[in-house]
Amino acid sequence: MRRVIRKVFRNKVFDRKVVLITGGCAGIGRALAVRFAQAGARLVLLDLDQAALDSLAQHLADHHNAQVLALRCDVADAAAVSAAVALAVERFGGIDVLVNNAAIAQSSPFAETELAVFQRVMAVNYFGALHCTQAALPSILARRGQIIVLSSLSGFAPMLYRSAYNASKHALQGLFETLRLELADSGVNVMLVCPGFTATDLRKHALVGDGSVTPQPLPLVGKVYSPQDTAEAIYRAAVRRKRLLVHSNVNWTARLLARFAPRLFERLLLPRLSGLKVRTAR
Repeated sequence: MRRVIRKVFRNKVFDRKVVLITGGCAGIGRALAVRFAQAGARLVLLDLDQAALDSLAQHLADHHNAQVLALRCDVADAAAVSAAVALAVERFGGIDVLVNNAAIAQSSPFAETELAVFQRVMAVNYFGALHCTQAALPSILARRGQIIVLSSLSGFAPMLYRSAYNASKHALQGLFETLRLELADSGVNVMLVCPGFTATDLRKHALVGDGSVTPQPLPLVGKVYSPQDTAEAIYRAAVRRKRLLVHSNVNWTARLLARFAPRLFERLLLPRLSGLKVRTAR
């Protein structure tokens, strides 16, 4: 059965297409790079670790015969993003798919979180996606391509002590839902992806209130997906040019309750999603 499923999705949709992935060295980004390489795509990978980029590029070339341009780039730096996208267009002729995946996490009570932490989280999670999309949009429009945005359950269902992270994901939802409407007649697809708990290193590098890295990884709750599971779900949704992918063990339940029954959401799902005890007022 697994062979049949794999055969169905081993198609020519992304063969020779140019796919740019931010945060491409680890976790979901790395898994997506492998999956699109398997589909015959040419890859542009942006990340901060040049050694890891070079290693992954070599792996993709050796094992998947992929053409890869691996560039060190801080997506929070608009000028650096513009230069990286220009190099990608020069190398491959354009960009067909942009995957805005780069992100950092945060875990601390709002009252104990310094302004610099909010600024850094927004700089990467929100402005990073904005910078990449602005730079790549002319090429994507010309090729009637796709923009894929890694949001989160936090984009519609808040979690305790993640105010900076939640805010960045809400901002992404608002930006790209609006962009989708503006591009409705352009042939460009905008897909928001809301993964559930995925076993990546993002939770190990979350910022706490003073800007340092958390001494303990953020908790994983309920069913935990591997990066490969989530990447496969994103790939299949991209083949179908879906508008929204909610890939989570709580899926639509959290989305509907958070919007239409917030008190029920807070009582039933908030502790589970946060992996923490709810602080209730007396």
